[in-house]
Amino acid sequence: MSSYASAANPSVRVLGDVIPGERVRDVLLTVGYAAAIGVSAQVAIPLQPVPITGQTFAVLLGAIVLGLGRAAVGGGLYLSLGMAGVPWFAPTGGGASVGYIIGFLAAAVVVGLIADRGFARSPGSVALTMVVGNVVIYAFGVGVLAYVLSLNTTAALAAGVVPFLIGDALKIAAATALVPLAWKLTRRED
Repeated sequence: MSSYASAANPSVRVLGDVIPGERVRDVLLTVGYAAAIGVSAQVAIPLQPVPITGQTFAVLLGAIVLGLGRAAVGGGLYLSLGMAGVPWFAPTGGGASVGYIIGFLAAAVVVGLIADRGFARSPGSVALTMVVGNVVIYAFGVGVLAYVLSLNTTAALAAGVVPFLIGDALKIAAATALVPLAWKLTRRED
């Protein structure tokens, strides 16, 4: 994990780069990101076959703030520790949720990469980046959901996407307000 505000490239690329301390900062942000995903899983509305949680907000907003390296490592840490027994996967959902959890890691990589390119700063670009991240999560989630429950595409989309659309729209709206404001507060709008 290296800082994106390094000597080779002194520009601040993501909000996480604004915090001083490089290695210590990167470790704390990465571990904090994994923990935020785990804690947000506990905010769950039981729904079958997959619960509604705050995880997509934590995954996508965190990846925008942290960038590719820290988001990928933090997402991998969340997944690895959950598989090792840390009780921070959503309390309901079982095997049908596995695709979404894998999708969180894939979305962290995609969204972090977009953020590293400096794209996710304005309200419109943040919204578009969040939509892209949600599509990645849905692709993995619905694919595994269809396989595990032997659903056709229409049934898998009805069970694995439709119940989440309103909540995801609200999460996108919140991120669209928060990220540009944070950039403005740092006075580092490039």
